Amino acid sequence: MFGFLKKSPGEHPAPATPTDIASAKPAPAPSWRDRLKAGLARTRAQFGGKLKSIFSRGKVDDELLEELETLLLTSDVGMEATQHLLHELKTRAKGDQLETPEAIQKALSDALHELLHPLEKALDVSTHRPFIIMIAGVNGAGKTTSIGKLAKYFQAHGKSVLLAAGDTFRAAAREQLQVWGERNNIAVIAQESGDPAAVIFDAIAAAKARGIDIVLADTAGRLPTQLHLMEEIAKVRRVIQKADPSGPHETLLVLDANIGQNALQQVKSFDKAINITGLVLTKLDGTAKGGIVAAIARQCPKPIRFIGVGEGIDDLRPFNARDFVDALFE
Repeated sequence: MFGFLKKSPGEHPAPATPTDIASAKPAPAPSWRDRLKAGLARTRAQFGGKLKSIFSRGKVDDELLEELETLLLTSDVGMEATQHLLHELKTRAKGDQLETPEAIQKALSDALHELLHPLEKALDVSTHRPFIIMIAGVNGAGKTTSIGKLAKYFQAHGKSVLLAAGDTFRAAAREQLQVWGERNNIAVIAQESGDPAAVIFDAIAAAKARGIDIVLADTAGRLPTQLHLMEEIAKVRRVIQKADPSGPHETLLVLDANIGQNALQQVKSFDKAINITGLVLTKLDGTAKGGIVAAIARQCPKPIRFIGVGEGIDDLRPFNARDFVDALFE
């Protein structure tokens, strides 16, 4: 019936013309909101996906609150943040007469946004030159990779960057930073071995001499229970202050979102040793424990400067509370 559509055996499709090629534009790259939504898919499946069934009864009663409490706790929201959100929901249910699943979900979404919003504080690197950022974290948190992504981020915003390979214990960390430096035309100050504080001291001196905007200082990974290493990182901070009495201007702790509630202890321990001023939350795309952001907000509210939702160079971006909450509920 449709024989006229068949090609003869020797027939080939007509070659593409310049007009065809010009019109075949590549698909636009997904927006950050789209990437964030995709990156939080596991947490949303654990959290957002179950909310609909919980809210389906359309009224805030004891049964709903009990189910919601269980869901929040299993999503690593933590007890303090969970009790806070349940209280907020009950209060809004009384005052606003919430009678539909949509209204209940919006009330919870708004309460979560209000809890997280204080953590949304952009990092201002224009206050000093060089602006010295000391970066800490446990092994495996994604610290060195995050430094490379941060360097690229600051470069894209017109800043010159220098990397200090202060992790002198792990040769791979030094080599990884050097690869980042070569790839993005960024200077790296490193030593084969030696004192990490001395490497960072030299890097700050080099940055001043070269007029560099930002120094990203890596440090060796360590566990909070390794007291001698925590003391060493405190020494690194003191040496930075000798090189520049106003520094470090930011002390970032890199946290792996997969560790859930253990992140709280890391924040408290590192804060005690080196006065943490901001957090970088990585690997949110690989976990269902994204609720840890709420636990941080309630129990140790340090600004979340950046979050990572993928392995791509652009998958580390400043934290935005509204975008984060929307990605959980959509």
